[in-house]
Amino acid sequence: MRFSRWSRARWGRAALAGLYVVVLAAAVPRAGGHGKDRSWSSEQAQRFWGPTRTADEASEDDADADSRSAAQRITGSAKHFGGVPSVGVLFYTGDDMKSHHCTASVVHSPKGNLLVTAGHCSIGDDAAFVPDYQQGAKEQPYGVWTVDRVFTDPRRTDTGEGSDLDFAFATVRPDAKGRRIEQVTGANRLVRTPGYVNRVTVIGYPSADDDPADEAIRCTAMTSRLENHNQLKMRCDGFFSGTSGSPWLTHFNEKTRTGDLVGVLGGLNGGGPDGDRSAQLSYSPLNDDEIFKLYLDAINNREPKR
Repeated sequence: MRFSRWSRARWGRAALAGLYVVVLAAAVPRAGGHGKDRSWSSEQAQRFWGPTRTADEASEDDADADSRSAAQRITGSAKHFGGVPSVGVLFYTGDDMKSHHCTASVVHSPKGNLLVTAGHCSIGDDAAFVPDYQQGAKEQPYGVWTVDRVFTDPRRTDTGEGSDLDFAFATVRPDAKGRRIEQVTGANRLVRTPGYVNRVTVIGYPSADDDPADEAIRCTAMTSRLENHNQLKMRCDGFFSGTSGSPWLTHFNEKTRTGDLVGVLGGLNGGGPDGDRSAQLSYSPLNDDEIFKLYLDAINNREPKR
């Protein structure tokens, strides 16, 4: 078992925590082409956001090309920066925020309450999400959100074919004002991975133990295929413990500070090789049919069965 992508100190506790916690009382709303039983089919989900950009969206992208250019420059190593609203840290509510153990991000969903992260993060029943986490702040800029329920593929493993399924979704409860998290932070768009070669912007939060700055990092890199796996890999130094679940984004827009999510840091051995190169080479499962099946489980609030 490889632990370098998330806090070793939290492993024992997380392993004992149940993956399934309080079930949402509210059903998926009827609006937007839902079925009579308020559950979504894969066809309806595809129509909801559509994996292919419309002509209007393409025009908007062309108009915003300058805003993306800075994010699309290959950096080679991760750099600290101020963070973005849709990406943050997972931590246990009984501990101080420096003990955050994984990264997660908000993805667009019908109810606006969905996070995506790595499956091996093993989110327990005392977890919370802090978007745009700022170390030492008296109040976090976008609040603290309680994790409600977690959805992982039961076939996920740390090695072998099961490591291709190392992704998870989690719903979070509304805040004190009754708002859904997507209303507050915005969201990235879950899309199919278009291929093995992509220019991605990856945003994560290393643990304070490995990176005392305790700030968000960002890297833009080209991806390639991880041999013998349905996974991407990228070379970028600085992705230490705590960065599991970091979103891999294409078409990242500096104005909206969101993009198309084509992967999350995870996969074989928890998202990278063992040894000295563990912080330099990172992996991500492909977004294929399996992650969209799990997405449907999450938005329909049902236990994944495979």
